Amino acid sequence: DARLAILDAKERGGARHFEIIERIPYFCSGCPHNSSTKVPEGSRAGAGIGCHYMAQWMDRSTSTFTQMGGEGMNWVGQAPFTKDAHVFANLGDGTYFHSGLLAIRQSIAAGVNITYKVLYNDAVAMTGGQRVGERPEGHSVLQIMASLVAEGVTKLVIVTDMPQKYAGAPLLPGVVVEHRDELDRIQREFREVKGTTAIIYDQMCATEKRRKRKRGSLIEPDERIVINELVCEGCGDCGEQSNCLSIEPLETEFGRKRRINQSTCNKDVSCVKGFCPSFVTVKGGQLKQPKNDRRVGFDALPELMLPTLPQTDGA
Repeated sequence: DARLAILDAKERGGARHFEIIERIPYFCSGCPHNSSTKVPEGSRAGAGIGCHYMAQWMDRSTSTFTQMGGEGMNWVGQAPFTKDAHVFANLGDGTYFHSGLLAIRQSIAAGVNITYKVLYNDAVAMTGGQRVGERPEGHSVLQIMASLVAEGVTKLVIVTDMPQKYAGAPLLPGVVVEHRDELDRIQREFREVKGTTAIIYDQMCATEKRRKRKRGSLIEPDERIVINELVCEGCGDCGEQSNCLSIEPLETEFGRKRRINQSTCNKDVSCVKGFCPSFVTVKGGQLKQPKNDRRVGFDALPELMLPTLPQTDGA
């Protein structure tokens, strides 16, 4: 009895709830996954390997995950035993070329109703931003399009934030390019289609975009979005629409409002989709340093002394 009392006490102690502050990883500001991992009301999606895995702890109706290249395979086993008629499966471009195409091939062979969202951000962002499209002969959206059509997907659409870049592209018959704003409509249509369908979501990784802009290999957009705090009512719809971390709370004498952190903003401008009159677009403007900024430039620093290196000849 004494031993059981000790065990019971340990169980009760372990069950006590402790209030802690939890900070979990999240999508970067302007990350394409902020938009691409959304699913229509009434649908659900399966997670995969990649940054989009984090959709599981967001309000995205996304759950379960597999090993790299197994995306959607859990649905092949579940489909005969559930009333759900269709699911979505997120699949990154790096995983696609690694082994994800085999999962799509198996879904086609199994005859299940599933839509693969191939998230093409042109970088394996989870492991450091290695380029997916490094080789000139392939590894592109058009290559994925050709291989998916050859495998036998029922329907295929390319969704992007810049449809104009596909002007004159050699698209296969039946393949169309749509703006990312049409993603919800396209997904609602695809979940009614029998068989395996695919959506290629093409938008550059926000972190890679930021790096390229700093290096001068990508044009910096000549506009910024700011929020007029006097007009803002603090409803938060801009954050709901964009899922963006650069939208921050701002405490004022009139209550909590919103502001955009210009240092972290990657200029995706999804926040302007919210129903709000407080947004202001500034074109041609540059950020100013605060007047109390005491940082000095590199030119003002004294020249550092170089260390004396040991001789290694004949060592």
